[in-house]
Amino acid sequence: MASCRGLSNSFLPRPGFANIGKTEPVRLVPISSTRKQKRDTNASAGGVTPTTMSGWPRQDFPEKFTTEYEQKREEIRQVLQLKGDDDGSESLVLVDAIQRVGLSSYYEQEIDTILRKHYVASCSCMYGYHNLHDVSLFFRLLRQHGHCISADVFNNFKGEDGRYSRNLRQDIIGLVELYEAAQLSFQGEDILDEAASFSSQLLRECLADVDDDLSRMITGKLKYPYHKTIARLTRKDFLQDFEAIKGWRKTLKELALMDLRKGQSVYQGELAQVSTWWNELGLAKTLKLVRNQPLKWYTWSMSILIDDFSLWDYAAIDTLPDYMKMCYQTLLDTTNGMGHDIYKRHGYDPIDSLKLSWGSLCNAYLVEAKWFASRNLPTAAEYLENGKVTTGAYVVLVHLFFLLGLGNGGGIPLTDVSQLVSSVATILRLWDDLGSAQDEHQYGRDGSYIECYRKDHRGLSMAQARDHVIDTIASEWKNLNKECFCLKHFPASYFKRAALNSARIVPLMYGYDEKQRLPVLEKHVKFILFNQTN
Repeated sequence: MASCRGLSNSFLPRPGFANIGKTEPVRLVPISSTRKQKRDTNASAGGVTPTTMSGWPRQDFPEKFTTEYEQKREEIRQVLQLKGDDDGSESLVLVDAIQRVGLSSYYEQEIDTILRKHYVASCSCMYGYHNLHDVSLFFRLLRQHGHCISADVFNNFKGEDGRYSRNLRQDIIGLVELYEAAQLSFQGEDILDEAASFSSQLLRECLADVDDDLSRMITGKLKYPYHKTIARLTRKDFLQDFEAIKGWRKTLKELALMDLRKGQSVYQGELAQVSTWWNELGLAKTLKLVRNQPLKWYTWSMSILIDDFSLWDYAAIDTLPDYMKMCYQTLLDTTNGMGHDIYKRHGYDPIDSLKLSWGSLCNAYLVEAKWFASRNLPTAAEYLENGKVTTGAYVVLVHLFFLLGLGNGGGIPLTDVSQLVSSVATILRLWDDLGSAQDEHQYGRDGSYIECYRKDHRGLSMAQARDHVIDTIASEWKNLNKECFCLKHFPASYFKRAALNSARIVPLMYGYDEKQRLPVLEKHVKFILFNQTN
């Protein structure tokens, strides 16, 4: 079983807890060398050797750069305010572009104003949008921001037979946007299920008839639709296809590239702190079963929060074997430190809830260990219920819930987000089991949902089992969409985004790029952290 899966994440603090050590660049291991030998459980993630990451200096930007950066931010703000007075689709195109380059957190008020105006206009008529692209973009942006938009708006693109018109095959950009819109479907919205199937089929059919650039763009959109990925991790692909010759498009592209440069400086500094902290703990050297993957788990934490914003029983340490004392001590110190921070910020002590989340995680690991030792595989349902806990998603999101001040009357009860967290954990577990065999050379021998499901359904092929998993992930995304849509309490908005980002990062963490023979995460992290491309 994957009893150690995600364990290294348990020991990573919020960036900024450690002191930056000596300046030493991160060493990137050549891709070819990492493929020549089998990776063991102590291997590093993403081709980065943790022992070399003792520090990275925070880049100081010249005054001219800072001034120009602020000027461009203000220019885009003025464009947004100007477009807010216009009911046309150009304002939606602008909002979409700002989101795709990862800058929406700077303009939340202006974006909200524009979308509210479009929503009010839509209550009385279809606001003059007639083409597939504009209607799809309108639907996606408004539902994404919690406005109640019916999927019936797409009935206008169906023929007398009740099916989407094949004539739409000529509208490639519209089909791409229809596919993007379909990603925000809820359970039971057949019209959006049809839209996703119809648009993806036509787009794949046209790949052979378009030029290389358009083919690459279509393939990228089908693989990583906006709603299910992290904008800042994939914005280089959007910028590559973004025509920005003049006007606000040119300003936005320049601002996005400057923001990327600033972001790289922050991420490198934070990664240096995490690396220094991790190396000083010495857990990777002492506990050989602990996954030595600080870069991978830092990226998860960084992606979740990418939009900005009493004591345990230490006496129990003496009852543990030596190899566990260090691990337990670190867990206590880190969690108590976070609990103290929460108490200072929000005036309540969450330690009981934090202890409960860690206890559940450890118990779930023990269950997996027993299954693995006995080779008595559970049913797929039993495995998944326990596997949702071993992802670590519960632990991470419970800590975040309290860090954002949502507990103890500060916003919403923890139980109100339980289904949302469950969907995130399910998506994470199933994606992990889909990708871990290739990423870690496991090939199902450590137990997985797929192996358990095939045991429950004798005679089922591996391909059929994988299709079932993919369908289950799609279903959980619909549940997650609905839970996020219903979570309208304002203080919970950051938690909602973090939950979505937790699910969005998973395909990058556990996906595998067969063409380039490397984990997908490595490709994106090398760009966002080190400005390297493959």
